[in-house]
Amino acid sequence: MEAELETMPLKRGGVLVRQGDPADALYIVVSGRFEVHVAGRDGAIAEIGAGSPVGEIAFLAGGQRTATVIAARDSLVLRLGRPEFERLCQRTPGIWRALTATLASRLAGTNAIQRDATRQPVARTIAIIPAGSKPVPERFVTLLIQAFGTAGRTRVLNAATLGEVIGEGADLASGRTTEALNALEASHDTVIYVADADLTAWSQKAIRQADLVLRVGLAQPETTAAVRENGQEQFAASLLAGRAQRLVLLHARRRMPKGTRYWLQGRQVHMHHHVALSDGDDVERLVRFIRGQALGLVACGGGAFCAAHTGLFKAFQEVGLVFDIMGGTSGGSAMAAAFAMGQDPEEIDRLTHDMFVTNGALRRYTWPRYSILDHTHFDRLLAEHYAGVDIEDLWIPFFAMSTNLSRYQLHQHRTGDLFAAIRASGSIPALLPPYYTEDGQMLVDGCLLDNVPVRAMHDIKNGPNIVLAFEVPQLERFQVDYKSLPSRGALFRRLLTPFGRAPLPNAPSLGSVLLRSLMANRQDFERHLKADDLLLVPPLPSDMSILDWGRHRSLMDASYAWCTAELARLQAAPHAALVSAGQGRHAAIAAVRR
Repeated sequence: MEAELETMPLKRGGVLVRQGDPADALYIVVSGRFEVHVAGRDGAIAEIGAGSPVGEIAFLAGGQRTATVIAARDSLVLRLGRPEFERLCQRTPGIWRALTATLASRLAGTNAIQRDATRQPVARTIAIIPAGSKPVPERFVTLLIQAFGTAGRTRVLNAATLGEVIGEGADLASGRTTEALNALEASHDTVIYVADADLTAWSQKAIRQADLVLRVGLAQPETTAAVRENGQEQFAASLLAGRAQRLVLLHARRRMPKGTRYWLQGRQVHMHHHVALSDGDDVERLVRFIRGQALGLVACGGGAFCAAHTGLFKAFQEVGLVFDIMGGTSGGSAMAAAFAMGQDPEEIDRLTHDMFVTNGALRRYTWPRYSILDHTHFDRLLAEHYAGVDIEDLWIPFFAMSTNLSRYQLHQHRTGDLFAAIRASGSIPALLPPYYTEDGQMLVDGCLLDNVPVRAMHDIKNGPNIVLAFEVPQLERFQVDYKSLPSRGALFRRLLTPFGRAPLPNAPSLGSVLLRSLMANRQDFERHLKADDLLLVPPLPSDMSILDWGRHRSLMDASYAWCTAELARLQAAPHAALVSAGQGRHAAIAAVRR
């Protein structure tokens, strides 16, 4: 059989077979990795690694290619054309049995496994290249190696040590080099390629060989020109999709970043990460993202009930939970943003009282031309806590969800003005006017379409999440005589002569009804929970209004007590586990069975 096979090297991005073409050959992967794409479907539907056949179904059926197969890194394959295959079958009829068994196994696996469209493949080969005009500091490479661990499972290569693997003076473009580098993956969990400072042949090879490229830049360069894409970044962008690239901005020490937006302009990267070189905590967070182990916090909306988030977060802090990314909708986005900014739960509770109780942020009414409430009063109070901060400058990655009424779809805020994101995410229709963007988009409360944005979190990252949701008291609990609701005239007369009148019916307010209506779809998110997501639903007072911010402290304390007991129960229960990681500085949910 070996005499009939043709060896074919493919560079990253090369097309092995194209959908619709005649199936005139069978391929076997010697080394490397391939992605399978089907027209009309986003992303790869499957991956093919070393030792596997490619295109055998269409080849055996004698038809056309049903998918396009693209090299995900520099690879080697063996090609067997149809004339050669027919000669083999005449000499060795048993080859049909082997191919039939392989075909049956492949079809069985396809039918048995439901592919998770949101889960991203875990990168096993990583290229480190400079971003901007400065080289990558050795300190970062050292911290990254320490975070991955070097006990036989992580291998690091640079131009100086490359000869240990491929031999001194070997041709980087040869198939032997590709095969030798791909062989490292079989014996190591992670292979890290450190590129040169410039776009050398080694830098190009490292980028083509990588599942993930880390663009590493110094966060505060001397000039704005220093943030421009360099040749290595442009080369990486021409080969890799945005999801396979991350921007890492290095800081000498931990302080509030500035100007991250300049780095993001023109760069198509999946995420950016701020890393302080003073210690290894931020690098460990980066590694958790790469490995698919980052812990996320998803906070739901719910008006005044969102004060419960503060109590829950206080309990998380006490057991040592460290979140790598946070996001939320409506009031949950405001709370998650405060957590991401590093504010203490007690301070958040004090600011909540100041905004909603002392200053009545949602109690100042206006002539209902654009909204029922005076948004200028609400905006001024909100801006005191969130204005002047860009989302991309937060140390902890953050997102907020709003509803785009211009396009009738969800809108995710991952960059830009933090105040604008929270204001849009919590823009309750009718109570507050929509938030209008500079490009003409009309944004309202995110809970209209997704009150618990767990799907958005899954799309950003793999790994466990703690999901906070509420069981909102049902409207049926209100015993209201509908006929007792006063007319417009009766309400006006009451305003003019408020004394000596019978009390108004004890019916929910307009704001309460609006919020309950927006949150009516809360059950929909549960079908998107994964095995490593932990759903926490704290009990809520049955007699509390959704706009009753005056009870924020009692709700915080009750939620804290409940969550403390719940976390202790989860640690002891056989059906759930809280697993420590990162040498005790990080805890993640390993599995939850509800």
